[in-house]
Amino acid sequence: MQIAVIYWTGSGNTEAMAAAVAEGAKSAGAGVDLFQVSEVDAAKAAGYDALALGCPAMGAEVLEEGEFEPFFTDLEPKLGGKKLALFGSYGWGDGQWMRDWQERAENAGALLCQDGLMAHEVPDADALAACQALGQALAQS
Repeated sequence: MQIAVIYWTGSGNTEAMAAAVAEGAKSAGAGVDLFQVSEVDAAKAAGYDALALGCPAMGAEVLEEGEFEPFFTDLEPKLGGKKLALFGSYGWGDGQWMRDWQERAENAGALLCQDGLMAHEVPDADALAACQALGQALAQS
């Protein structure tokens, strides 16, 4: 299985989560490519067997609007039947951005391997272990 882990990060928190997701998927035997969202487009992403997408909560609990939201909007029509994992960090709120994002993905036909994974601020050891488990779950789905 070939998995793309694609993320946007402002402070490095979601980047750390992305690296742990990639590590978990590799440990489960998947081939993994790790990209910042600026390095890949929706067409290339859609060519992978599965996707792990990471974006922190921004503003009023929304996806980052400059790069990640346009990417995800382009990707949405290509998600039907695609295995998917969502993750990201947040500093405030209660996770509404993740619930909204997950609903969008499900409405597009994506097959989420589990509910979106959130880490508050800097991911601690438990959060990074959960990211590794998410990568493993995606690789085994």
